Amino acid sequence: MPGGRISTRGDTLVIEDAGGSTVWYREKLTMPVEITYDVTVVVRDGPFDRLSDLNCFWMASDPKAPGKMPAGRSGKFPEYDSLFTYYVGYGGNNNKTTRFRRYDGTAARPLLPQHDLSDTKFLLVANHTYHIRLVARDGVAEFWRDGEKIFSFEDPSPLTNGWFAFRTVRSHLEIQNFRVARP
Repeated sequence: MPGGRISTRGDTLVIEDAGGSTVWYREKLTMPVEITYDVTVVVRDGPFDRLSDLNCFWMASDPKAPGKMPAGRSGKFPEYDSLFTYYVGYGGNNNKTTRFRRYDGTAARPLLPQHDLSDTKFLLVANHTYHIRLVARDGVAEFWRDGEKIFSFEDPSPLTNGWFAFRTVRSHLEIQNFRVARP
């Protein structure tokens, strides 16, 4: 959305977002895949420094444009409802929830009760660098934070290929050590 900025500083991707942004990894991923990165939600005194929304999509595809990266949307969140994707909203809703969803291409955005966490131990800590690990293999999607498995989902219709993206809204993320590998 207008007003934000995305830049690099050395080996760091910096997202300073004013109203919603998604930064896509250009290469299409195929299962099995493991995505890792280190990320800090920066909260100091800058205009984008809000403790919320360390989010991501993985294995994302648009059923209306199969085989094409699902980029080109604005940063408005409802524009992503039509995707097939795994999604984690870590510290969403002003750092009140952490959620995993498997988008089904409709606006429903299904949410299982065990994938809707609000305990403090699952929320963001300002200026802490998190090590994130995302997995898609053997019909299972996983989200790991600092070596702890937070979500594991056995998908009856696994998403076998698609794209990855960082997603945030009104916050400041600094990302390093991004890596995609086959487990």
